[in-house]
Amino acid sequence: MKLSRLLFLTICISSLVLTSCGDKKDDKDKPPEAAEKLYNEGLDQLNARDTKEAIGKFEELQRQHPYSEWAVRSEVMIAYANYRNGQYNNAISALDRFVKQHPNNISTPYAFYLKATCYYEQITDVGRDQKVTTQAQQFLQEVVKRFPDTEYARDAAIKLELVADHLAGKEMEVGRYYERNQDYLSAINRFRIVVEKYQTTSHTPEALHRLVECYLKLGITEQANKYAAVLGYNYPNSGWYKDSYALMNGKPLPPETSEKHGLLSKLNPF
Repeated sequence: MKLSRLLFLTICISSLVLTSCGDKKDDKDKPPEAAEKLYNEGLDQLNARDTKEAIGKFEELQRQHPYSEWAVRSEVMIAYANYRNGQYNNAISALDRFVKQHPNNISTPYAFYLKATCYYEQITDVGRDQKVTTQAQQFLQEVVKRFPDTEYARDAAIKLELVADHLAGKEMEVGRYYERNQDYLSAINRFRIVVEKYQTTSHTPEALHRLVECYLKLGITEQANKYAAVLGYNYPNSGWYKDSYALMNGKPLPPETSEKHGLLSKLNPF
């Protein structure tokens, strides 16, 4: 899930990199290196995956030319170098400073996107705490809202779909745990979150089936019928619908039924 080369090239190209080389002089007589030369050298080190040297070049640029536009651009590149090195907290801190000091800079949309990506790439499996997943969702949504017509917003929207699927997966895991332990009300609450909040994810058909299971276990046939109807209407060819049909009717779903969107789809869902 690393940041694409395209986005890295975007930030480099937007910087209008200029190449300049001066005549070599003795070290003691050597004047401060031109800001653009230091910047280009930092980019070269990044391309060579030497993030430590790259950060050194950008920091030297800031020391020698603190009020230049190159120094401003180097702030973002230092954050990117930390990101490339897996130092997400350092990258996020640098990006927060940049946005605070330069809210209207040409690189500000990229800074917001890179911050969101730092959280996104720390998402772990659904068995662990999902705090960072929620943070990724929050900052990706901010990118989409603030910069809707940019390539960053388009990529953030794709990432948001994956984040939603991940969060739904966590709800499913907890719901299954409750169901296995016969805590059906708690399980229902989790499965309903998936159906109501993450209904466009891949977990929705199973969540609907699990709701059918739980309500039948509680003897609430009417609610089981409603969720089975929704499942049959929206996912008539799903294996989960076939399972729900078998539970509701005590027999397998006839092959021709799925082609007609299922018998249960004739019921009014909710």
